[in-house]
Amino acid sequence: MKNQRTRNLVFASVFLALAFTLPFLTGQIKEIGDSLLPMHLPVMLCGMICGPWYGLTVGISTPLLRGAFFGMPPIYPNAIWMCLELGTYGLVLGLLYNKLKRKTTPFVILYTVCAMICGRIVWGIAKAVLMGLGNKTFTFYMFFVGGFADALPGIIIQLILIPVVINLWQRLERRYQL
Repeated sequence: MKNQRTRNLVFASVFLALAFTLPFLTGQIKEIGDSLLPMHLPVMLCGMICGPWYGLTVGISTPLLRGAFFGMPPIYPNAIWMCLELGTYGLVLGLLYNKLKRKTTPFVILYTVCAMICGRIVWGIAKAVLMGLGNKTFTFYMFFVGGFADALPGIIIQLILIPVVINLWQRLERRYQL
């Protein structure tokens, strides 16, 4: 069991590093990042491969650390609602994938969609609360556009890449007993 914990810690660190650095591929341009969602993929994979608590931890840590080191996303309010959203992705996807024993591609896609819905609901609630504290409104239209329409390219990328990466991971696990 100790080796499993060490393995999870090492892989979670790799996923944190990926989530920390992938936004540089978008040039840290907010609009491109909001569309491609570069931090989401490593957090989701972390939850599936390392477990829900690692996914939650990496999801919460990434936006806060990036905000502190690089100013993107701004800590308040963006990094706050992002850490809740990403933490939810890592937690929900980790719970579904690791507790429900069905790990075929259709189930991986189903788990990913469920985690996306949960994460976006948490994001919407957090954003509404934080914007409300600043006397700003957050409408359902803003929720739909920000959570789904603008994010559609990133959602498609995730729905393609997560099953592919998990399929490869399952093969590596069987072959090298990771």
